[in-house]
Amino acid sequence: MAADRAGAPPRAWQRMLSGRRLDLLDPSPLDIEISDIAHGLARVARWNGQTSGEHAFSVAQHSLLVESLFGELMPAASAGARLAALLHDAPEYVIGDMISPFKSVMGGSYKDCELRLQRAIHLRFSLPAELGAGLRKEIKRADQIAAYYEATLLAGFSTREATEFFGRPRGFNADSFDFTPRSVTWAQAAFLKRYAALEAKRQAPVTVHSAD
Repeated sequence: MAADRAGAPPRAWQRMLSGRRLDLLDPSPLDIEISDIAHGLARVARWNGQTSGEHAFSVAQHSLLVESLFGELMPAASAGARLAALLHDAPEYVIGDMISPFKSVMGGSYKDCELRLQRAIHLRFSLPAELGAGLRKEIKRADQIAAYYEATLLAGFSTREATEFFGRPRGFNADSFDFTPRSVTWAQAAFLKRYAALEAKRQAPVTVHSAD
């Protein structure tokens, strides 16, 4: 790593509004706060901002959509699994939403940074550092469905283009989900509200019914 003018290595940490200082090279779960995640994701635009509407379609709103779609796919999923779906793009609160073509150009370095952050985020919220293959597959499926509808309804993709890159969803009605780009404050508050609801379910005591 190249040194700066004072001879010290360049800064690799990000100061958060919570006061935390998150090191991108070695992110600690202790430096991750849900308020920072919600704040950041609500201000990161999907599709590089190339979407219709008065507001950008934020990663926070996309995350809410994916979690909702995941719930449709997996109605018996635990609150923890649904939280994993909500946080599937959480590293982007630090590194932004890189479009897929740019990720291809960047290669492994981007993916390594994203993976380190995702593991730290999972640990911070008492999720497995590495999700099981089955859960990852279903979250990815929900993500692809969201991408298809965002692409065709907001980002100017034709049905043929979106089908080629994301696959065409079957058995879903887009009218059942909210694709209206919302304000930053709306997206941030909605993300935090959904997180709180899922955490409450996770923390709720399990009731054991005794046999008569």
